[in-house]
Amino acid sequence: MSGPVRIVIADDQAIIREGLETVLGLVPDFEVVGVAADGAEAVALVAERAPDVALMDLRMPVLDGVAATRRVAAETPGTAVLVLTTFADDADILAALRAGARGYLTKDAGRAELAAAIRAVAAGQSTFSEPVRDVLLGRIGAPDDVTARAEAPGDADPGPASAEALAGRFPVLTAREREVLALMLQGRSNAEIADTLFVGVSTVKTHINALFAKLGARDRAQAIAIGLGTRS
Repeated sequence: MSGPVRIVIADDQAIIREGLETVLGLVPDFEVVGVAADGAEAVALVAERAPDVALMDLRMPVLDGVAATRRVAAETPGTAVLVLTTFADDADILAALRAGARGYLTKDAGRAELAAAIRAVAAGQSTFSEPVRDVLLGRIGAPDDVTARAEAPGDADPGPASAEALAGRFPVLTAREREVLALMLQGRSNAEIADTLFVGVSTVKTHINALFAKLGARDRAQAIAIGLGTRS
């Protein structure tokens, strides 16, 4: 990106808003362009200032974070929503992804992790903190993956089983595209997928663009939501 990453912060707790504004304001390539105390205010600020990233809490008055995320995704699609919340349960994560969030962190994330996540979603990537990845992995591990692994001989690696479990749901995808999607559901970056599959990053991007087109996904976060079976 040319210029700083422009950020709007939305959180109903003043001490959290002020702390985030101070911490992020110290990062040389970040610019906090607004703070909001509720979801409705966040939607209005994003529409007015068109930031690169909206840092969104989930539990807020007037309009909650999921509803605010849905409106931002629909009305200001150039802004990536990164959820930053205390909650990392299955329902909250899936609701946020379904609404269009591109990343999801819990509030115990450190400064470096938060900064990296903001840069990642601003660059069009998806990112999840470790507790969130654990929830996502648990979801894609059942029930179809459990069956697939039970049918696999010995101590077979669960990765291919995950790809095989996607075959029945997404027959339009090639075997390689299903492998890429399975790794995306595990929160892997393009570089990590390339290392796992022993291919180049450009090849991974080609597969991702192809599966986007076949699944009707506009971006990585929506492809993940579709893969998890959570797109409304």
